[in-house]
Amino acid sequence: MRVNGITDTTAITAGGDEFNSYSCALHQTGAVSCWGSNSTGQLGNGQSGEDTDSSVPVRVNGITDTTAITAGSYHSCALHQDGTITCWGNNKYGQLGDGAIGYFSSVPVEVQGITDATGIAAGGGIITSHSCALHQTGAMSCWGNNQYGQSTGDWQDDTDSSVPVRVDGITDATAITTGEGHSCVLHQTGTITCWGILGAESFEPLEVEGISDATTITAGLFHSCALHQTGAVSCWGSNGGGQLGNGVWLPKFVVGFGG
Repeated sequence: MRVNGITDTTAITAGGDEFNSYSCALHQTGAVSCWGSNSTGQLGNGQSGEDTDSSVPVRVNGITDTTAITAGSYHSCALHQDGTITCWGNNKYGQLGDGAIGYFSSVPVEVQGITDATGIAAGGGIITSHSCALHQTGAMSCWGNNQYGQSTGDWQDDTDSSVPVRVDGITDATAITTGEGHSCVLHQTGTITCWGILGAESFEPLEVEGISDATTITAGLFHSCALHQTGAVSCWGSNGGGQLGNGVWLPKFVVGFGG
């Protein structure tokens, strides 16, 4: 069915989990509207709590120059024209990036130290939430929960961070994506590197086998997918719900998509 009152959308994102779901839309004007669950202020309209859930879009406070949006399970982020980022919602692990930790923000707060972002990604479940930014230089920074190394790529240092931390070794990224406990980056070469909770239970950054021509990447809770130059699609990770269609842990082509 049509979402009420929205006629000028340029991008959309959907977040949440089985207990908490919401969606957001980016308007041509640079404004953002969200609707659905608002238990931790993830709608960004200055309210929070289950009694403030909204079945119609509400405007996010103070957002007028947004170029991209992303939604995690309990928080959202917006990329602005000047390369800065604001986030709102649950900040239990510092995933809002404003230097604080352990609170909810029902209005956007600015992520510290980022002024050249070209991409954003918000991921994680209720206990693994984190956020990442792609820089103009091809570097990548993440912040929030680092229980499995999904923020820094170093699982031995599982310290959460309320401010962005550069991911070591990432210098040529063209796209980023985040899942529940893992992050992935697409390189200029068409290869992909992932770290965190991966299908193979490896927490260190690893190059995804057999992919050298990827053009787009995306991550779900426990699996990831890549679009190839040929139009084919590969996916890998958890297959508990049949999301891969093959029952193995290495990338496999998805039936019916080119290749």
